[in-house]
Amino acid sequence: MSYIVLLTAGCFLSEKFGLFSALMYPAAVGAVFSIVVESADALIWRRVATKSPDSLTTFYTAVSGFRMLFALATMLVCYIIVGRDGIMPYILVLLVFYFAMLAHHSIFFSRLSNGGKLNSNN
Repeated sequence: MSYIVLLTAGCFLSEKFGLFSALMYPAAVGAVFSIVVESADALIWRRVATKSPDSLTTFYTAVSGFRMLFALATMLVCYIIVGRDGIMPYILVLLVFYFAMLAHHSIFFSRLSNGGKLNSNN
């Protein structure tokens, strides 16, 4: 989950240095979104891996669908709360967090499926 800290710090620094404005609430939404999805994935993956390891490929597919639906639901809630004029920073920041999560999951599951050992940072 170190990428979540790095992205949140990047949003904070870019706002402090005047590159962008009003990124802290979108960064908080992106960080909470990422933490919730990562935590749910980890808990469910551990259970599936111990109880029925043959179902892991189905789990990987289901995680992709869940992640997309949860991202869309998060954007919808943000749209309802902030309105049409303020939604763009939320969408852009959430997309950055979403793509970082996709990269993290791709690396993690490719190492896992190739039988490689995972280090404690993943």
